[in-house]
Amino acid sequence: MAESDWDTVTVLRKKGPTAAQAKSKQAILAAQRRGEDVETSKKWAAGQNRQHSITKNTAKLDRETEELHHDRVTLEVGKVIQQGRQSKGLTQKDLATKINEKPQVIADYESGRAIPNNQVLGKIERAIGLKLRGKDIGKPIEKGPRAK
Repeated sequence: MAESDWDTVTVLRKKGPTAAQAKSKQAILAAQRRGEDVETSKKWAAGQNRQHSITKNTAKLDRETEELHHDRVTLEVGKVIQQGRQSKGLTQKDLATKINEKPQVIADYESGRAIPNNQVLGKIERAIGLKLRGKDIGKPIEKGPRAK
């Protein structure tokens, strides 16, 4: 092995200026005189207590934006689910357990807050025996062979 001198130290580079020094006007001017690349950018609304400023286009956007929302289950469907469930003597929790869903899902469908999901509606239809989709909502489901 080669002998190494542990007492000598090699400095590869000097430390750069601290954050406070780099931001000062004097440091920027000195760096420019030395010919170094200096990038300065003004922060918008810097030093002001404005976190949410209103721009000119906000009012224009408010006028243009249309209401976008998901369709909800109608109250008619909610009432049919509730009547069908009660006619079978089931609570919301019993019906939810029967179709492998959470009780809150049944509550949302009955109150009309749920976004319709055909898979869930199909499970509820089979559990209570009433149609919830199509023209004849609330009519009993005909039991028969499925058409292929």
